[in-house]
Amino acid sequence: MCTVTFLPLSNSSFILTSNRDEGKFRKIALPPEKYIIHNTNVYFPKDTDANGTWFAAGETMFTLCILNGAFEPHEHKPPYRLSRGLMLLDFFKYKNVQDFHSQYDFKGIEPFTLLIFEQSPGISIYELRWDGSKIYYSTKDSSQPQIWSSAQLYPKKVIQQREEWFANWLRANHEFTMDKIFLFHKTGGDGNSYTDLLMNRDGKVFTVSITSVRREEKEGLMRYEDMILKNGISEIKIS
Repeated sequence: MCTVTFLPLSNSSFILTSNRDEGKFRKIALPPEKYIIHNTNVYFPKDTDANGTWFAAGETMFTLCILNGAFEPHEHKPPYRLSRGLMLLDFFKYKNVQDFHSQYDFKGIEPFTLLIFEQSPGISIYELRWDGSKIYYSTKDSSQPQIWSSAQLYPKKVIQQREEWFANWLRANHEFTMDKIFLFHKTGGDGNSYTDLLMNRDGKVFTVSITSVRREEKEGLMRYEDMILKNGISEIKIS
């Protein structure tokens, strides 16, 4: 939930990829499966601490990903009313982004950045940031590649540096594939394990998994690799 890239493939298809960075105290997550969430099929890897997720693809038009923090680093102040991973799944109660943004109760949830990708049939990107007291709503240009980094883990200078790494990768890669962007999420950086995309801060906080989804107009494929178990890549079709 700490580094996310978006690659547009066409007016109706894209690749979304996320590195999940967590503390060593977190339990091992389950690889992606299909679950019935609020009467709709949703595909996601499951966080076994709270049974939520950081990355989910609905069977129809919505794909979501969450990052830790809003705009600035915040102080962790448990207990929280609800985990961010369960809040993400609650999105599927709502018909659209606007209803979720205006009606959902975000109080008592740790600060986050929630990215929502809608195919209807063109692609729209919505960004919701909750700083602990106020929800901020904005949109992003879906015709251009995008990268996000956690405001909780990375200062603005490092976030800008990561944007430069991504820009360099884009200049060298004119054809976007899951294999290529997966490799970038493993190797992007300058050799500093504290700030590289595949990060490790003295074994206390590190990248635990990489999740990627390629979404077409009516189908998709989700790919997942657990960086702790190192048991290979698993895939599940979205239909």
